[in-house]
Amino acid sequence: MTETAPEDLAISDRLDQLTARAEGTEVSLAWILEQLHERAFGLFLLILALPCCIPFLYGVPQIVALPLMFVSVQIMFGRRVPWLPGKLAARRVATASLRRLAERAGPWLRRIEAVSRPRLGVLTRRPMDHFVGAALVLFSASILVPLPATNTVPGFAVVVVAMGLLQRDGILVLIGAVLGTAWIATLLFAGATLVSLIRGWLGL
Repeated sequence: MTETAPEDLAISDRLDQLTARAEGTEVSLAWILEQLHERAFGLFLLILALPCCIPFLYGVPQIVALPLMFVSVQIMFGRRVPWLPGKLAARRVATASLRRLAERAGPWLRRIEAVSRPRLGVLTRRPMDHFVGAALVLFSASILVPLPATNTVPGFAVVVVAMGLLQRDGILVLIGAVLGTAWIATLLFAGATLVSLIRGWLGL
């Protein structure tokens, strides 16, 4: 029987495999990121973008937008795993805690996996991931716009893309990219319309 390659495993199975490979009582964050490979980007994006999906939440989305951009830039430039500063990468996590995380997150991840599957994989790997990263930079930047509810749509777009990266699901990546691009276009159109109205009122 042919063994499934780690990169082809569902993320819930990948986490189970990760905990099985963990040796000793602790593992470093750097080791975890190396084991997850590109999927670490999806996890980082998902965690950072979730607060941005809450409507009319101010402050927090603008704070996490910068780390989102930081991670997205790394995707754009083709890094295989997210870069972390040395001290943070060296931090250690208890193996028991990692196993509890996999056990608790597993059911939720499997619900997502039930409606998602690896497809259109070309959108989740090189060279298309450079374009996905560039789009994520724009979506993350739009979260910084200090207007009501401007964080919700791009935040949701990033979450959908992150789920697609985690699941190797190009359809989800495409849906998230279209949603985010439509939002950027809406912002630009609204901005241009507002400028035009102001110029008209001022007689310019």
